[in-house]
Amino acid sequence: MSAITAEGSGKPAAHAPIILDLGKKKRSQIKQLCRGEGGLLDEVNGCIEELKTSGTISHSAQPVVLVVKEKRKSRSLLFPLS
Repeated sequence: MSAITAEGSGKPAAHAPIILDLGKKKRSQIKQLCRGEGGLLDEVNGCIEELKTSGTISHSAQPVVLVVKEKRKSRSLLFPLS
């Protein structure tokens, strides 16, 4: 996971959005995140707390944008199409 602030510079800016890139995740993990449950939510909360303690963001900041890509399902090669 990576956090990008102030146009990727890592420095805080006034009202700059914080974008968390969570990478590729399973559909079930994404659904849990949308419901406010699961390990991805813990990962987001941990990242926000880390940014708050380092002083990168203010203590009243809340996550707004999450970038998550759904993993492609692996297809079985038992019956290949000709």
